[in-house]
Amino acid sequence: MATIEAIHTSNAPQAIGPYSQAIRVDNLAFISGQIPLDPDTMEIVPGGITEQAGQVFKNLAAVISASGSSMADTIKLTIYLTDLGDFPLINEIMATYYSEPYPARATVEVRALPRGALIEVDAVVAL
Repeated sequence: MATIEAIHTSNAPQAIGPYSQAIRVDNLAFISGQIPLDPDTMEIVPGGITEQAGQVFKNLAAVISASGSSMADTIKLTIYLTDLGDFPLINEIMATYYSEPYPARATVEVRALPRGALIEVDAVVAL
């Protein structure tokens, strides 16, 4: 039977519901969706999609680091956007956090995200 372990860090926003920041199972970490909350204030960062995407990837990196891994070990991302028109900008921002081989990815436009966020990203990471 697999061992399931919750991962937690104060360097990323605390869960705003009944879930863990991430779960480690064997040699994988499943990172919960990160929205652009400042971990100190638990408020959405000011600005638009550029600032929000930057905060989301910072939060993602903090949880991935707490799992004992790195952004380079990301296998799969799912990006949720409230405006798919932001897709080219997200590609540019993502390229500052990842290099080849890039993780597999899906990008989905959604009607709304928690706390009025413009972007949310979750991940699967190899440990």
